[in-house]
Amino acid sequence: MTTTSQALRRQFDLQEEDTEYLDAKGLPWETLNEGGTLWLLVHEWPVPDGYNVPKVSVAVRLVGYPNGALDMAYFKPALSRTDGVPIRATSAVQTIDGTPWQRWSRHRTAQNPWRPGVDSIATHLALVEHWLEREFARA
Repeated sequence: MTTTSQALRRQFDLQEEDTEYLDAKGLPWETLNEGGTLWLLVHEWPVPDGYNVPKVSVAVRLVGYPNGALDMAYFKPALSRTDGVPIRATSAVQTIDGTPWQRWSRHRTAQNPWRPGVDSIATHLALVEHWLEREFARA
């Protein structure tokens, strides 16, 4: 996992409000352009108790952002529940920056659509936090 002692890449710029939000979180983050695919990587992201690790790196693919909806999240290392219950709709097939990341297939719904001009990296990462917490609410 990347730490603050390693150089953080800024291969493209984010909107000012996104940069301010990420800097305020106090976590190391970087932007990566892999052959035209734009990624935001946030490192040392805390996860709720009950997972196999206390922190992960989380990646968000920025397709068409800011007007296009952000979708899904990718984690490194892969997450599992310590109680052995499988996490649904995950796969470890996405390679980012030369390493495998676990994809969580989670999407916005008709009741919670992407709102251009309102939603942002901050609102998407809030959804990621919700997905991590909600995993333990299901039976």
